[in-house]
Amino acid sequence: MIDLDLTGKRAVVTGASLGIGAATVKALADQGALVSFCARNKDAVGELASYSDSVTGYVADMGNAEGVNGFLDAVEADGGADILVNNVGSSPSRNFLYMSDEDWMELYELNLLSAVRCTRRLLPKMRKQKWGRVIMIATTAAKYPGAALIDYGTSKAAMISMSKSLARKYGVDGVLVNSVLPGLIQTAMWERAAAEIAKATDSTMETVIQNNGRNVPVGRYGTAEEVAAVIVFLSSKAASYVNGVSMEVDGGQSGHI
Repeated sequence: MIDLDLTGKRAVVTGASLGIGAATVKALADQGALVSFCARNKDAVGELASYSDSVTGYVADMGNAEGVNGFLDAVEADGGADILVNNVGSSPSRNFLYMSDEDWMELYELNLLSAVRCTRRLLPKMRKQKWGRVIMIATTAAKYPGAALIDYGTSKAAMISMSKSLARKYGVDGVLVNSVLPGLIQTAMWERAAAEIAKATDSTMETVIQNNGRNVPVGRYGTAEEVAAVIVFLSSKAASYVNGVSMEVDGGQSGHI
């Protein structure tokens, strides 16, 4: 029998105000986990925290060490984490030639260093108890780079590299580290991108999404809930021999062997 039950496990999800993060919080809670999450938007935190008595939300800016450490202080006061989902990230649409060093550093602080800081802080408990899960939420653009979102893709590629190394180092301690690579998922990020295309082509966001979806083998964009289901699997006992993978959740769009 496949065991997805997470009763008694403490999970942490970063950047969970909406989209994949919010769907992951709900999915983990549905399987019995006690979930702590953070987001910058106070109203969004309050709304998601009301989903279940097993969900606790914190307002935190994960783009700097002070914000990360404040959130982690609260998490550790609640008992730490058995499961860490490094989800927070930003994907600004901007021209490579006009990005400053500061632009790059700001994005890496949020997309990469938040994951470094959270993992470094929460990993010791997992090692001590000989059980843990760390899941990096990256993107297929990290593995199959395109001409757009250059800084986003490179920051997420670094996350995948880190997860591979951590998997090799800490698997013997019972801590499994994996990456999830969403493709075209109908979240705010991809809706924003579709809106930009629609504006440039005198179309509508809905039409762009429909047309782009036809290029996916399953014929549509994915949903945040479909990505969250994979995250729950990787968090569970059912994935006890899955370590160091970069799992694409893209409807079959990535063509490789």
